[in-house]
Amino acid sequence: MSELEDNSAGAVSIFMGNVRNHGKHGNVLEIYYEAYREMAEVKMREIENEAQTKWNIKKLVTIHRIGSLKVGETSIIIGVCSEHRNEAFEACKYIINNVKTRVPIWKKEISVESQKWSDGILLG
Repeated sequence: MSELEDNSAGAVSIFMGNVRNHGKHGNVLEIYYEAYREMAEVKMREIENEAQTKWNIKKLVTIHRIGSLKVGETSIIIGVCSEHRNEAFEACKYIINNVKTRVPIWKKEISVESQKWSDGILLG
């Protein structure tokens, strides 16, 4: 990823979250992601800014897909470029944990038997 290239950095950490074949409600064929797009983009930039402030991050990319995704497809990618590996690892962990709890993106698990929304964040 050219977005993460920086000759002053010694580490690039990439986290990829993929759709798995099981979830909270049983077997999964696909996941449907829905978002309050404008607010989600603001919250994701907020989380990225926090990570850049907390660690010495050179470059950062966060992409979360919405819509229907089949088992095995990637739903989120986080890339962090930093001088040292620990910063990159910690920033990736911070970002994914905060995206899951603060960004208005909801998911519906779709199986042969049912379609059920998973617990998500509450807006308010």
